[in-house]
Amino acid sequence: MNFLVLLMVLWVEKFSAWRHRIQHDGPWLKLLAGVEGNSQLSARPWLAMALVVLLPLLVLGLILLVLGSVAYGWLALPVHLWAVIYSLGRGDLLAALGPFRDSWRREDAEAAYLVARRDLALEADEEGELLQRVQGHLVWQAYQSFFAVIFWYALLGPVAALAYRLVALSSEQATQPALREVAAQVRHGFDWLPVRVLASSFALVGNFAGVSRALLHELLSWDISAAQLVIISARAAGETPPPVIGEAGVSSLDGLWQLLVRAAVFWYAVFAAWTLLI
Repeated sequence: MNFLVLLMVLWVEKFSAWRHRIQHDGPWLKLLAGVEGNSQLSARPWLAMALVVLLPLLVLGLILLVLGSVAYGWLALPVHLWAVIYSLGRGDLLAALGPFRDSWRREDAEAAYLVARRDLALEADEEGELLQRVQGHLVWQAYQSFFAVIFWYALLGPVAALAYRLVALSSEQATQPALREVAAQVRHGFDWLPVRVLASSFALVGNFAGVSRALLHELLSWDISAAQLVIISARAAGETPPPVIGEAGVSSLDGLWQLLVRAAVFWYAVFAAWTLLI
């Protein structure tokens, strides 16, 4: 059933508006605000983190437990689908990049700086640095929005996928620095394995030797951030050229996107083979 859910997720993502209807964070944000507003919990960030993440997971787990014993578990299919779609990243990555791509293609650096700040929350001191940051934004957002969620769902099911998204939301939405720091630490642990699997996938569908050289000393390091590792490996695998303004710069973004698509196809092929073998 898991592979069927993954196929349905692709259909929903590409051909429907269900994702935007499902991804309403209002109830969870109320829970987060309530926890942060409690003075006793605010002094215990690990306990606060456990409450905002484990309570929704407990509800989901109980629903799946009840439905799993009915109709051979097929009634749990919509719940799986809901959990994975909700756990995907927020926003439309390609749509957000559109205005920047248009400005960069026509070599309008001033407009590119403005739309990068407005749409992507990115700033830089010079043109080359800006394009590199946008390239990194593309790779990181694709990873955390899709690949990490799919990895945890395929490995441990919908509860793990939802856990990843709630931890990520906590690290982004928490207003208390202590809680945000705890969430960032937990997220770093969640990211350690899938980001390395994705980097290995980049090596298989891209420049293997380039990725090997770039990650030889960092692959098993706990200290390097997931964002750094996935961006470095993507640039090496895609043989990304030096940043320049104009059509060539836009082509570098297209090259990274095609690398991500090839990695996604590879993952789905592996999951399909895994499903047939188990």
